[in-house]
Amino acid sequence: MQLLDGKFASEKIKTEIAEEAAAFLAQSGRKPHLVAILVGNDGGSETYVASKMKNCEKVGFKSSLFRYDNSVTETELLAKIEEINKDADVDGLIVQLPLPKHIDPEKITETIDYRKDVDGFHPVNLGRMMRNLPCFIPATPYGILLMLQAYNIDTTGKHCVVVGRSNIVGSPMSILMARNANPGNCTVTLTHSKTHNLKEMVLQGDIVVAAIGRKNFVTADMVKSGAIIIDVGINRETSTETKSGFKLYGDVDFENVVPKVSWITPVPGGVGLMTIVGLLKNTLASAKGEIYS
Repeated sequence: MQLLDGKFASEKIKTEIAEEAAAFLAQSGRKPHLVAILVGNDGGSETYVASKMKNCEKVGFKSSLFRYDNSVTETELLAKIEEINKDADVDGLIVQLPLPKHIDPEKITETIDYRKDVDGFHPVNLGRMMRNLPCFIPATPYGILLMLQAYNIDTTGKHCVVVGRSNIVGSPMSILMARNANPGNCTVTLTHSKTHNLKEMVLQGDIVVAAIGRKNFVTADMVKSGAIIIDVGINRETSTETKSGFKLYGDVDFENVVPKVSWITPVPGGVGLMTIVGLLKNTLASAKGEIYS
């Protein structure tokens, strides 16, 4: 078994991003600029946004954070997004999910200018991705592709089984792995919690992408010998073992699956770190006008 180490891969790519950002600053006189909007004080969201801001600083980006409490109205939030859309200094805009129940996340996503949608959630970007046109790829699937590239894993002709059908990870991942590209050129099966014979389906996977959001959902008896396992799950549970008071678990039963596989991502230290790299790559591409000039 070999570890797909997100720390190693992300640090390597962030060094390259920092070099490109420095060249962009020298040429344009400004830094790539990412703006984040955070509503409420969900512990997970706080951690994710802080990490994104910290990584922006590390690679030489400008970052801005706008915070609102849970009482913010949808109208206020939409007005702020429209204001940021018009700001020529801003290259990327993300609104951290989840949002309070009185705010429609679809309306928020569709209001973000697709040319600044560096999370890759806007219908225009998802549609262009489906047609294999230049676009901002959703950050987590993009990060997974970058990790597979970093480790020179040839996916051509392999059977990729995706577990989970969310618009953020599972569905776009299934499209990307089927494209005529590398990584890609897979035969893809998209499964979910309602799939009949799920265990038998996952057992067919040369590559398994677990993105169903359930702790240790993929067990050893669901994985064939020599498979490549990409664990997207980040499941938080309270714990007395850690300083933070919580512990992270993946969607894969890591300890029991490890002896069977050829490659596997750890949790933490795997896909989560690569998601941030995907976001940074999209922001840099936006600043340089490489997707939408």
